[in-house]
Amino acid sequence: MKKAFITICKFILFFIGWAICSSVFKIPSENPTIWRFWAELVPMFVVILFSIIFWLVEKREIKIAPVDKPMISISLGIGIGCIWLGLAVGILCLLGVIDFTGKNIINNLWLWIISCFLNVIMQELLVRGYLYQLLKKNYNMVVSGIITTLVFTLCHGGAFEAGVIPVLNIITMSIFMTLVLEYTKSIIAPIMIHFVWNSIGAVILGGVSLADDYPVLLQTVYNGNQILTGGGCKIEGSIVVLLLNCLFISIFVVLLKNRSSAISCKST
Repeated sequence: MKKAFITICKFILFFIGWAICSSVFKIPSENPTIWRFWAELVPMFVVILFSIIFWLVEKREIKIAPVDKPMISISLGIGIGCIWLGLAVGILCLLGVIDFTGKNIINNLWLWIISCFLNVIMQELLVRGYLYQLLKKNYNMVVSGIITTLVFTLCHGGAFEAGVIPVLNIITMSIFMTLVLEYTKSIIAPIMIHFVWNSIGAVILGGVSLADDYPVLLQTVYNGNQILTGGGCKIEGSIVVLLLNCLFISIFVVLLKNRSSAISCKST
C-alpha cells in the first residue's frame, strides 16, 4: 500500500507539475509560425526538466529515456512510420476516398515541421518517459502500458467527441508505440514513428489532427463512408487505421514473445 501511495503521488506530481509549469509562460509573438514554435518548445523543455529532476530524485535508478542503438532506432522508426502511414493513405486512395486537388503555399514550412517534431518529443517523453518507467519499475510492463495509454488517450480528449473509432485509434496507437519502445529498448523509435505520422500525415496531407493553427501543404478531399474517411478526424478516425494499428500490435507482440523465448532458451 505504501509503495502504491508513493508511486501515485510521484505520478500526479510529475504530470500536474508539468501541466502547470508549461502553461505559466507567456509567448508574445504576432508571427503564428514563431508563436507555434515556442508553444511546442516550452512544454518539451519543461518535460525534459521534470524528467531530469525526478531522475535525480529516483537516485538515477530509473532509465527515463532509453536510447539503445540510436542510429538503428532512428532508421527503424522512420521506416515503420513511413510503412504505417503509407499503408493507411495507400489503402484509402485505392478505395477512392481520398482526392488531392491542389497545393497550398506555406511560409517557413521547415519551422512548422520542427515545431511538430518538438510536440512529438514532448508527448513521448511525457507518456513513455519517466511515468512509464516509474510504473514499470514498481509494477510491470502491462500495468505501466495500461495507465500511460489512458493518460495518452485523455491528452487527446477531442477524440471522444468524434466517436468510438477515433478513440480506439488513439488507444491502439499508444499500445503500438509502447510495444515499439519495449522491442527496440529505445524511446527514439516511437518518437520517429510518431513524428512521421504527425508531420507527413498532418502538415503535408492534412489527414491527422494537430493544433488548429498548423497549416496543410496539400489540398486533400475525403469522400465516402465516414467509417473509411474518418469524418472530421479524417485518417485518424478511419477504421483502416484501426486495423493497421491492430496488425502492428500483433506483429510486435509476436516479436517480443519470440525474443523472450530465445532469451529463455539461451539461459537454460
